[in-house]
Amino acid sequence: MNLSLMSLEISVVALGLVVLLADLWLPAERKRMLGYAAAAVLGLLFLNTFTGNCSCSLANGLADSTCGGMFVQDGLAVFFKRFFLLAAALVLVLAVEFSDRIAAGVSEYYSLIVFALAGMLFAASSNDFALMFVSIELITITFYVLTSFTRGKVVALEAGVKYLILGALSSAFMVYGIALVWGITGKFNFTELAAVAGNFTTNKVFLFGVLFILVGLGFKIAAFPFQMWTPDVYQGAPTPTTAFLAVGSKAAGFVLLLRFLFTAIPDVTAHWKNLLIIISGITILYGNLCAIPQRNLKRLLGYSSIAHAGYLLLGVAALAGARDSDGGAAILYYLSGYLFTVLAAFTVIALVIRHLESEDISGLAGLNQRSPLLAATMTLAMVSLAGIPPLAGFFGKFLLLKAVIEQGATNPGYYYLAFTALIGVVISLYFYFGVIREIYWSKSQADRQPIGISRPMQFAVAVCIAGIFWLGLFPGPLLNFATIAARVLK
Repeated sequence: MNLSLMSLEISVVALGLVVLLADLWLPAERKRMLGYAAAAVLGLLFLNTFTGNCSCSLANGLADSTCGGMFVQDGLAVFFKRFFLLAAALVLVLAVEFSDRIAAGVSEYYSLIVFALAGMLFAASSNDFALMFVSIELITITFYVLTSFTRGKVVALEAGVKYLILGALSSAFMVYGIALVWGITGKFNFTELAAVAGNFTTNKVFLFGVLFILVGLGFKIAAFPFQMWTPDVYQGAPTPTTAFLAVGSKAAGFVLLLRFLFTAIPDVTAHWKNLLIIISGITILYGNLCAIPQRNLKRLLGYSSIAHAGYLLLGVAALAGARDSDGGAAILYYLSGYLFTVLAAFTVIALVIRHLESEDISGLAGLNQRSPLLAATMTLAMVSLAGIPPLAGFFGKFLLLKAVIEQGATNPGYYYLAFTALIGVVISLYFYFGVIREIYWSKSQADRQPIGISRPMQFAVAVCIAGIFWLGLFPGPLLNFATIAARVLK
């Protein structure tokens, strides 16, 4: 067993334990700073992945595995691990700003974020049903607690209970599906399963097992018809939790979905492209249409998250049509832009809510006068989510649509899917630009004071803005990296 391949995961778990234990000795007034310390450590681990000192650097350019092939370290895993580290570091900075709203246990809150990150890192390297399920449960169980952490609020407890019940139901479907697949094939390892899956494409028990596993993964990515938990949980959970759910948990669901569909059962996936087309189209329309009447900012972003799951499924559907499609690279690129965009939006929401105790869109009225930086940040986030050039969201949607349209010659359904996605983009302009209209053209109440922003938050906002612009204006470097990482799926 080569534990050096798991050095990053071991380091993150150790960090979570250190943060948890430090709570015993630090005075109450200094516990808040643990979040900054943890974010700094994760930032260093992120930078270390680009050196030859980390297994994530893949200096030799070759993939490797350990634990009998259960844990793999390849280009796809490295891409997502860097993604998760950066996301967690930014969320921890946001959590420190939010910590004054947590009555007790702020150190536990930080440590749970780190433990959720550990689950995401393991998910990125999962090549076996056992590790896939364990990593999903580590992520989900920590989020059960994080969602209802502000237990003095009824809406948080309600969100936690809903997430717990539906999350447990999705896990039950997944376990049953895994049991059926293993019972028919006798394989747990994805590579071994791929060698025999083609022999069971007409076996109904095997196909039901695959379908049940997809139900569990569909819950994680908030795809139709497993999206019902998203708006309520996004609204009720603490803002840093919602931000990490929107970015980290969704990305973890997608890396596992890609591993399962294109590493474990590629022959079955090729026969299910029409199903993926239908799910993608319905998810896009459902998310965008339901977002139109929303007035709560976090709830609006919840429905937006559903729509973006549909956009990401464009790439999955394209890959199902042809393994040499650019859909995989488009998914990775889109997720990267989504990371900076969504974290920028939730950072603004967290700071505005702290001053106004309101999550309504009207709370953004006159934000350009109270904080030009936050107003510009929220505007850029909305414009990028809407897919307007030259920001990251535009190029991400362009790549996904390009991958889908290229498959239209073999299946006209891809043309209908691309048209549906364009309709979704047009619909989204209404509610995204409604937020911008509120910022600049709605009148602010006279008693609203300017919003102060700490240095760490200014840095986090600057990173998000830089990411939104850089990915939109200079997509080449990341797209090349994404293309290399996506070769694992071909």
